[in-house]
Amino acid sequence: MKMKSSRKLRFLQASAGALAMAFLLIATPALAESRVIEILADKDSRFKVTGQRHAEITVKAGESLVLRIQARRGKTWSRDGAVHGFTLLHAKDHAKVPGWDLELKPGVQEFQLTAPAEPGEYQILCTVICSDEHEGMTMRFVVVP
Repeated sequence: MKMKSSRKLRFLQASAGALAMAFLLIATPALAESRVIEILADKDSRFKVTGQRHAEITVKAGESLVLRIQARRGKTWSRDGAVHGFTLLHAKDHAKVPGWDLELKPGVQEFQLTAPAEPGEYQILCTVICSDEHEGMTMRFVVVP
């Protein structure tokens, strides 16, 4: 039995919709499962995390993260309009962690990242000279197993 043209069209549309939905479900679990961490790179050349007196981030090794960073301009303005930097270093040898060298422009930006696989202490520091207080713009970052 042959399908009528309108039935074929509805079948094809439904099939295409189902395939698109399946693709979305397969492609987006990492984003849906990512932990969102909100950070303020403030005008006083300090990193701040809501609810913490001394900013520190603790994550699980290999955890999927979304860093939602609000950057506020400090006393100086640097390269390409960046107002702060956000770089993750190994605490032992100060080697940069690949993929964790970010430039922050004014406003809110989101970065999809994966926590380092190696547990231990790391340090976040600002890599853009943002004020006379720039050297103090650091934050502890801890990776647990």
